[in-house]
Amino acid sequence: MRTKRGLCYPRVVDVYLDQTVAALKKRRDFSGEHIKMGCRKRPRFSPDVAGKSDLFDALPDDLVVSILCKLSSTARCPSDFVNVLMTCKRLNGLAVNSLVLSKASQKTFAIRAKNWSESAHRFLKLCADAGNVEACYTLGMIRFYCLQNRGSGASLMAKAAISSHAQALYSLAVIQFNGSGGSKNDKDLRAGVALCARAAFLGHIDALRELGHCLQDGYGVRQNIAEGRRFLVQANARELAAVLSSTASQGISTRSWLAWNSLSHPHPVPQPQNPNNAHVTGMGCPLLSDFGCNVPAPEAHPASRFLAEWFAARDATPGPGLRLCSHMGCGRPETRRHEFRRCSVCGAVNYCSRACQALDWKLRHKAECAPAERWLDEEGDGDVNGAGQGGEGGGDVIADS
Repeated sequence: MRTKRGLCYPRVVDVYLDQTVAALKKRRDFSGEHIKMGCRKRPRFSPDVAGKSDLFDALPDDLVVSILCKLSSTARCPSDFVNVLMTCKRLNGLAVNSLVLSKASQKTFAIRAKNWSESAHRFLKLCADAGNVEACYTLGMIRFYCLQNRGSGASLMAKAAISSHAQALYSLAVIQFNGSGGSKNDKDLRAGVALCARAAFLGHIDALRELGHCLQDGYGVRQNIAEGRRFLVQANARELAAVLSSTASQGISTRSWLAWNSLSHPHPVPQPQNPNNAHVTGMGCPLLSDFGCNVPAPEAHPASRFLAEWFAARDATPGPGLRLCSHMGCGRPETRRHEFRRCSVCGAVNYCSRACQALDWKLRHKAECAPAERWLDEEGDGDVNGAGQGGEGGGDVIADS
């Protein structure tokens, strides 16, 4: 049969044969594919199988960068951010975006001293170049005290201080008070007081406490005992508020604090250790320990913890004749002999600042301090306070309170 245009209609038999051949061919292809899948299973959502591209590839870069900024700002440890870099090439490239690195949180740089490597150094340098003030401060502390690159470390801390980083301002104040990295004549007490005042204005508790001691003692500023005591009380109040807010966020009950602490007595009497009272003599909040309460001590900054671990791995000796600050939450080492102040009673401990001395006295040293008849320096020549060492000797004495 032909159409009006002269074309022939296909015969029914031919159509049936064509459909049968196509079905048999499709069945053979399916059976062959089934055999291959038995040997090696294909991914369920592979583009080749699904016939479409991955949805992640369709996301715009701006949206992915925004998600990575949120992740880096809320990371609780370095691995939370590093694991993203190892996921895929796209995330590896977008995670090192300057905007993402500038938003990284303080805990992102909580690197352990045993894991320090050149790659960790490069990562901190990359974050510091992106404008992250926490990276500037952490890398500055590591370079100044651990790697002994004084100029670069001080410059990084100054960069963070210009951006109103309170911890960097306080660290620079400690450097000015001690003349760290130079001689004893390089001390600038007035600059240290100014830096402390700026850090205290930004809410730094240790800086406020240091400023109060400076005003009480007339150290670098005109003596004002009443104003100094007011600053010390204010520092204790801020410390109490910080402890209460941190424990409330963690769901810790404050009822366990109300326990008698033998360290609250100004001159404790040595008593035999009782395992049942082990919790009483533990480390507590410097303020509440005076009232016989036991609460966790404030968490140290990751840079301070890195310094403590770095020098602990080197037998706690930063160099020949050099000492570490005796406050466990500090970690700062001496950069020259007799740089830090000694305890005026026992002479067995030394501190980089009056704030560290006040904290350690309430936390630990109150129970350990005992009068010493005479101090001997490291060489045993009998000079008191390192006298006779020339311009670098004569370590300062700090009185217990």
